[in-house]
Amino acid sequence: MTDAFLDVLAIGNAIVDVFADTDDEFLQREGLPPGSMRLIDADRAVELYGRMGPGREVSGGAAANTLAGLAQLGARTAFIGQVAEDQLGQIYRHDLNAAGVKFDTPAREGEPPTGRCLILVSPDGQRTMNTLLGASHYLPSGAIDEAQVAGAAILLLEGYLWDPPEPRAAMRRAIEVARANGRRVALATCADFCVHMHGKDFRKLIDDGLIDIVLANEEEAGILEGSDPDAAIESLGRDVPLLVVTRAERGAVAIRGDEREEIAAEPIDRVVDTTGAGDLFAAGFLYGEVQGRSLKESLRIGAIAAAEVISHYGARPEQDLKRLVAEKLG
Repeated sequence: MTDAFLDVLAIGNAIVDVFADTDDEFLQREGLPPGSMRLIDADRAVELYGRMGPGREVSGGAAANTLAGLAQLGARTAFIGQVAEDQLGQIYRHDLNAAGVKFDTPAREGEPPTGRCLILVSPDGQRTMNTLLGASHYLPSGAIDEAQVAGAAILLLEGYLWDPPEPRAAMRRAIEVARANGRRVALATCADFCVHMHGKDFRKLIDDGLIDIVLANEEEAGILEGSDPDAAIESLGRDVPLLVVTRAERGAVAIRGDEREEIAAEPIDRVVDTTGAGDLFAAGFLYGEVQGRSLKESLRIGAIAAAEVISHYGARPEQDLKRLVAEKLG
């Protein structure tokens, strides 16, 4: 096995988050219940995007958010995901590369367009979300850069992307390459509905010894194991080399063999928006892991990163994570 030239390589949804201010009149006119979250088709996405006010575009998706946090902390990162050959695809690529994440997966020609989440923010901060998954669900196996996979200390798989067949096949191929090169594979379960839909697949990957790190919250762990969260954490901790479970205000726990560590949630004055909390926790923890930190320190870095992102709107840090971690941990 050669030395890794990447710390973390992630495969995930390539979705542009487009934020724009709105009011109740606009939402009513467009038939959008305030605070709702819905999937939309390409025609509706183009129509709504054209009617929205001035927007702010940010490259999103769970894996991309994690990589952006990792890059800010100082990790060497890269992303594999599918955008289309369109304006938002160019924005996504530029934004992610500017954040310090290498992204050079070739764009897909033709329809559907680049995935986007149109986020309408009301004066009270409520967000109404309309998501087109678009090109992100057409990532082919041929887009997997096997040299990157072979050269990454950790391959991170985004659970959201396990649903469509093409990306699932691509991720399976990436797992094969990672295992053949002695690299570790991490799975982020991402959401309860992902585990409801694909828990059997996730479980088989674990039972077959293909997953080295599982990143989940306690509800997802419970669904995966078919038990209450506490029992699920214990059983999963015996079955996977490294288990990391977040427990909201109760903090987080990590289990590696006979080693178990728990931490409390990082103190915060006010929770503003929990979007991206799990993604940034994963960023902090994985950073500690690739740096060879202890389980407890890695958990703390994850908690620090998560606390920062829930203190404001959006899933990207607004403060310098590296400085925050240095101040709190040294």
